Amino acid sequence: MFAPAPSYHSDVLIVGGGIAGLVTALKLLDSGLSMILLDRDREDRLGGLAKESFGGICAVGTDLQKRMGIPDSPETAWEDWKRVARFTNKDRWSKAWARAYVEHSEKEVYTFLTELGIRFLPVVNWPERGMLQPANSLPRWHIAWGTGHRIIACLLKAIHDHPRRSRLSFRFGHCVSQLTTHQDKVCGCTGTMEGTGRPFEAHADRVVLCAGGICGGDLSRVRRHWPGHLDKIPSRLLNGSHRFADGLIHDAAAAIGGRLDHLDRQWHYAAGIPYPKSPMENQGLSLVPPRSALWLNAKGERIGPLPLMGYTDTGYIVERLCREEEPFSWLLLNRKIALREMAVSGCDYMTAFRHRKFLKMIRELLLGNRELTDRLIRESDDILTAATLMELGRKMQEKTPEVPLNMKAMEKAVRAYDRQIEWGPSFFTDDQLRRIAITRKYRGDRLRTCKFQQILDPSAGPLMAIRTFILTRKSLGGIRTDLKSRVLNGQDSPIPGLFAAGETAGFGGGNMHGKGALEGTFLGGAILTAHHAAGSICKGE
Repeated sequence: MFAPAPSYHSDVLIVGGGIAGLVTALKLLDSGLSMILLDRDREDRLGGLAKESFGGICAVGTDLQKRMGIPDSPETAWEDWKRVARFTNKDRWSKAWARAYVEHSEKEVYTFLTELGIRFLPVVNWPERGMLQPANSLPRWHIAWGTGHRIIACLLKAIHDHPRRSRLSFRFGHCVSQLTTHQDKVCGCTGTMEGTGRPFEAHADRVVLCAGGICGGDLSRVRRHWPGHLDKIPSRLLNGSHRFADGLIHDAAAAIGGRLDHLDRQWHYAAGIPYPKSPMENQGLSLVPPRSALWLNAKGERIGPLPLMGYTDTGYIVERLCREEEPFSWLLLNRKIALREMAVSGCDYMTAFRHRKFLKMIRELLLGNRELTDRLIRESDDILTAATLMELGRKMQEKTPEVPLNMKAMEKAVRAYDRQIEWGPSFFTDDQLRRIAITRKYRGDRLRTCKFQQILDPSAGPLMAIRTFILTRKSLGGIRTDLKSRVLNGQDSPIPGLFAAGETAGFGGGNMHGKGALEGTFLGGAILTAHHAAGSICKGE
């Protein structure tokens, strides 16, 4: 005889154990409601992609900003957000959620995390300053000390220490594929168990969808919804998202009338490399592109006429790279630049930050991150080193024999760049050097940005070339929700009993970011929407 399918019953079902699901669960514990959290992954991977992240949070008007004399405000952040988002008159809920974020990020994201025991680095960071137009007009990226790994650890501790912890049960390895309804009200879900395919069913008065986006678990879906403003889909994409971010939960919501918005709005990174030694096919590691590296196309030609530079405008850089014939590009630099400026958008390689080694972090800021640079060179086949430019060019050509390397163009670009550095800042006409000069005026970037470092400086070698690919990361679109995180149907009416939070909801409203993002609003958006979902359920809405 076959054992009957497991059947679960609770007041609330939470689908997905990422940061949105965990925050929802923690806030609902105060209500005394019974909960079951269904997660598709293993227990040791609870926390999802947030656990693997660097832990950067966009927050407006914090005590850290005030301490540094940063004159930020919700109004300033709102103007920045609108400029990057490029909302239309149809984006009612997107705009409402974006406005809610800039007004409440200090309390509902930043202060919420500090009360959990999270501490942030004392210097607020300043990514996404903008390329063709300003983006973040002020620094507002707060880095959690301990990375995303610490954020999830503190969340789980708060859950396990809660006096009503017994009201929450976890079920791992459960893949939800269908929502169940009764008299037009959502009352549960069904699915199968990972590995065995054994069915299960779960019943509850309210269901909260927090199962991530579509950018990773199924790259064919990323391609199917590829953003229209990008010229073409690269023949090779790397997966920088979660392995289960495949859109199954979006399909389930749509099947009962849930509105899906802007699945073609996606956030990708421009400097991905294959994750060293990963058992997962196409898994990528996102490098933070060194500001002082020259960005070259597959032929070794400097991309322009406006030079590409990390930390400026990720969306523009991805758009520009998608115009190229080949699916990869090169970052050209030297060891000195790598030591000072190389970073990884994730926690595994940023060991001083993840393990909260303060003295080690200070040493790396002052002397360079040798551990990271040497590990990447040792483990990655896409990072090449050489004593001379000619030798480096030969290795680049051997790495990609299908693309003829324009060695003359590469040498010309490098020597022209170095010559301007030799002449000095008074004579800079190269836009990259001018941006570096401006970047170094902010104290948060001065230690992390080389002071006009020549590429061919013999004392700064060896030379390095890094082959990079577009890396998928986040879905900016998703299930449309109102400000109570209730899932809306095609008539903009709430579907009774159904809520969505985090990336599943496009971080709020189905597309809170519009066409772009200010950085740090992904983790922050997941926390904010989870607060609203839990608050609505507690009020019986």
